Amino acid sequence: MQEVFRMSDLGLLSYYLGIEVHQSDSGITLRQAAYADKLLERGGMQDCNPALAPMESRLKLSKESNTLVINATEYRRIIGGLRYLVHPAGPGLCGRVPEPVHGVTT
Repeated sequence: MQEVFRMSDLGLLSYYLGIEVHQSDSGITLRQAAYADKLLERGGMQDCNPALAPMESRLKLSKESNTLVINATEYRRIIGGLRYLVHPAGPGLCGRVPEPVHGVTT
């Protein structure tokens, strides 16, 4: 490509769009630990313990609440960040996995 395009070598890719890239002879590893930590910090949950269920057991919900009003914009930002954490490429950027054709064996 350097013969066709003018470019400079920036070295191995290490971080891109919140994804940590580790390259070695055995392959490429992608991680998002730092991005996940930033999301936890943004939500004020960096010191929380992991749980199997996302809410406390035997919690009684009611229409009358004495909790603080939640900032809807910040809530949407965190949810968007969680969606990116689960699927960083986005639905429009990933290739479609072909469905198997019935009756055809490989």
